[in-house]
Amino acid sequence: MEKTFKQILQHRRAINFFDPERDVPEALLRELVEDATHSPSSFNLQPWNIMVLRDKEEKMRLQKLAMNQLKVSEAPVTLIILADTKAWHKDNEAFKLVKKHKLQDGELKEDQIDWFHGVCERLYGKSHDSELAFAVKNTAFFAMSLMYAAAARGLETHPMDGFDHDGVKKEFNIPENYWVPLLLAVGHHAKNAEVLPKKKRKSYDELVLSFD
Repeated sequence: MEKTFKQILQHRRAINFFDPERDVPEALLRELVEDATHSPSSFNLQPWNIMVLRDKEEKMRLQKLAMNQLKVSEAPVTLIILADTKAWHKDNEAFKLVKKHKLQDGELKEDQIDWFHGVCERLYGKSHDSELAFAVKNTAFFAMSLMYAAAARGLETHPMDGFDHDGVKKEFNIPENYWVPLLLAVGHHAKNAEVLPKKKRKSYDELVLSFD
């Protein structure tokens, strides 16, 4: 039976124990990733990419840099989520692809491309902080959508930020323009492994603020 969005929200958990015997087929992974690409994105620049780790040796290399968290290697798929801080740059492949699509769709004309790039540069190229904020905020939308897409298909995930960022970049030859906001384990919950009760969340009244 198809789940409602509320059921997907309530089902999604950060699972610590994955069943290493149950795979996530490539076709299924492709489905949830392509669903997640519908996430909102500034000027549709989509500054997100992923590295897909299935090989045990690769996952063990990552695990050593991620506080030795067993889920990194136990999950059949572990993703390195990449945020491209230079996706706004005119020589970047992401920007070139977005430019191509905007021209094809008639959203922009050729003589408007320099204007479009100038807007992006003023917004996102002002400083290292503005580049990083642009890339990470947009990629966070994608990562959250990815987790919901997985939950909708009965898969479990666990986002991780407990890792050596620079070590991961060096170990996996990740270019300088990428920031790594998180790692994401994807798979099925291990049989008989305990699922802790859901933690309490802020209520509406607890999270709404005003500054007088």
